[in-house]
Amino acid sequence: MIAPASFVDLDSSATTPVSERVLEAMRPWFRESYANPGSPSPGGERAKMAVSEARAALAEFLGAKPSEILFTSGGTESNQTAIRSGVRARPGRRRVLASAVEHSSILGLASELEGEGIRFEKIPSRPDGRIDPEEVARRVDGETALVAVMWTNNETGSMNPVDEIVEIAHRAGALFHCDAVAAAGKVPVDLGGVPADFLSLSAHKIHGPKGVGALFVRSGTPFFPLMPGSQERKRRGGTENVPGIVGLGEAARESRSYLAQGGASRLEDQRNRLEEGILALWPGARRNGPAEPRIRAPHIANFQFPGTPAEKILLALGREGIYVSMGSACSSGSMDPSHVLLAMGLGREEALSSLRFSLGRDTTPEDIGRTLAALSRILAQETARRVS
Repeated sequence: MIAPASFVDLDSSATTPVSERVLEAMRPWFRESYANPGSPSPGGERAKMAVSEARAALAEFLGAKPSEILFTSGGTESNQTAIRSGVRARPGRRRVLASAVEHSSILGLASELEGEGIRFEKIPSRPDGRIDPEEVARRVDGETALVAVMWTNNETGSMNPVDEIVEIAHRAGALFHCDAVAAAGKVPVDLGGVPADFLSLSAHKIHGPKGVGALFVRSGTPFFPLMPGSQERKRRGGTENVPGIVGLGEAARESRSYLAQGGASRLEDQRNRLEEGILALWPGARRNGPAEPRIRAPHIANFQFPGTPAEKILLALGREGIYVSMGSACSSGSMDPSHVLLAMGLGREEALSSLRFSLGRDTTPEDIGRTLAALSRILAQETARRVS
């Protein structure tokens, strides 16, 4: 299917377009400077330096040291590497705690870990999609190897008090992993203030290329590679994806500048206008997630449209060139309700009548106006159908 020449992308949480600066930074490393960074040749040395510069840029973006950055193929690999390494780092402990609203790349490990004798337990979500530190404190114990709680939920934008939760995990002697894929580039992620042991991110969520991401591993944290090898200081095998890594480094520089120049505030203004418009247009529409701005990310609005299947609205918007989603891109194609919304206490039908609108830094006021106009037409058609 060919996308319309002019479309509105309100599915930025699924992926983002590679920025012009990122594309230009990557371009030479495909053909002009294509050497293997492990090669002792001058070209190899240049590639090695490019990887080092990208590592330094990402470290600065996160408030970390370059030596703490491990390049991966993306968020899924980073998440699973962190969980598996954390379990091996605490061999006397046979329990993992993960929030019930974590990404499927973490929750999907449950059956494998349980088959290996590791108890995998979910931390219940509050109705607003956040994880209560007191709930974590009640559950973590001396058997817990690792606690996993995401910074920002990718479906609702709910932001967790990870600074409090990491301290609770550490007091119990457990390691702490934070999935920051949905947070990086949208809100400040500062590892100086949040002493996580592991943190994941993905390039394609911040206008970098697909197929590359990173895992932060705090200095002094025991680490066990998912794929052993000589690269990445023996923490991940395989020839480095130099163009992708360079692109991630440039995307980190751009994102740092964007946030420093008030990008999050502008994004929040656009999101608020969209939400206000939906609530005014669509009687009975309900927001999924926190209402308070300080505890939700500025780029995500998740709404229930009671009485109307979300798929119907999604397809109608798609015909007008407006792209939204019913949840995580990793579960698209399935009509199962979102596990995140179910964990928040929504019923099956409520979850299946919910849509996620996720804005990006390229979203314009015109995009919001076009979306609200389309929703108005869809509502009028739904009203007429019900009356008839």
